[in-house]
Amino acid sequence: MNHGLLLIDKQSGGTSHDVVQEVRRLFRQKKVGHCGTLDPDATGLLVLTLGQATRLTRFLIRAPKVYAGTIRFGVTTDTFDASGSVTAEHPIDDLTRELVVAAMAQMVGTVEQVVPSYSAKKVQGVKHYELARRGQEVPRETKTVTLYELGATGDLEDGVLPFRLACSSGTYARTVAHDLGQTVSTGAHLATLRRLQVGQFKVSDAISTDELQSRLDAARKGSQDEAGSADAAGQAGNAWIPFDVIPLPFGEVVTDAQQEHRIDHGQTVLLRGLSGEEGDWVKLLNNRHRFIAVGTVVERIGSGGVGIVQPRVVFKNP
Repeated sequence: MNHGLLLIDKQSGGTSHDVVQEVRRLFRQKKVGHCGTLDPDATGLLVLTLGQATRLTRFLIRAPKVYAGTIRFGVTTDTFDASGSVTAEHPIDDLTRELVVAAMAQMVGTVEQVVPSYSAKKVQGVKHYELARRGQEVPRETKTVTLYELGATGDLEDGVLPFRLACSSGTYARTVAHDLGQTVSTGAHLATLRRLQVGQFKVSDAISTDELQSRLDAARKGSQDEAGSADAAGQAGNAWIPFDVIPLPFGEVVTDAQQEHRIDHGQTVLLRGLSGEEGDWVKLLNNRHRFIAVGTVVERIGSGGVGIVQPRVVFKNP
C-alpha cells in the first residue's frame, strides 16, 4: 500500500468522489481520501490522502484555499453557479468594473455566509441539494468564513469578470459570486471556477488522472509484467508527496530510539526543541527522519523549548 499525498488537477464534469474512485483504481488500493471537494463543474487542485495519510486529513482539510474564475453579472441561478436554472435577469447597462471592484473590497474580511440550498451539507443525514431537488424546504444556515483576498483580474466584458479569491476552508465561492451580485444590484452567478492552491500545495505541481493513466500505460508498454501500484506513485512526479515528508501546519521534532519506543506504545515523552505552546500539535520523527506520530504539547517546562508531548496519532510501520 502507498502512503502519502497525491495532488490531482481535477477536470470539469466529474465529482470529487469520481476522482477518488479513479485513483483507487490506478493505485490498486481502497484507502484513499480527500482534503476538501470541488463541485462537478469546477477544476483544479484536489489534495488526496492515501494509506496512513488518510489519518492526517483533519490537519490538512482546514488549510486556506485560493481560486481563480469568472463571475457573470445580470443573471442569478438557483445553485448560484452556471449549472443551475435561471431565477432572475437584470440589466447591466450601468454596471462598471470600478463599481464591482469597490463592492469586492467591502466583502474582504470575516463574514457570515449563507450555505447554498444546493450544497452537500446534511440535515439529519439528508443533503441540502437532495431536499432542494425534491422541492422541500431547505434550512437557512450560515457559517463564519474569512475572505483574505477578493479582486478582479481582468476587464468586465459582456457582464463577465475574471476574479481571484483567497479564503478560509469551507467558503462557498458561488455564494461569494451571488452575494456580490446582490451588492451591485444586478444579480450574478459563478460562471467558472478553478482551485489554484490548498495551503502550500499548488495546482502547478498536480497531475490529472488522464495524464497519470497515460504515464502508467507508457511505463507498461513492452513489459511482460504489469506495473504495480507503486509505479503509480513513481509516475506521478511532483504530484506525489511521500508520507515521511508530508508538510503539516505545525512544528516537528526528531526523537531518539528510547523516545520512539515510548511513542510507539502511546506514552508521553520529554522533548527538546519544541516551538509550540501547551495544546499545540507537533509532528514527531524518529532519528531516521521517519514520520512516526502526531502529538500534542501537554506541558511546557521553562522557556527553553522543553516540554512533555502526548502521542495522539501513532503510525505503525508506515
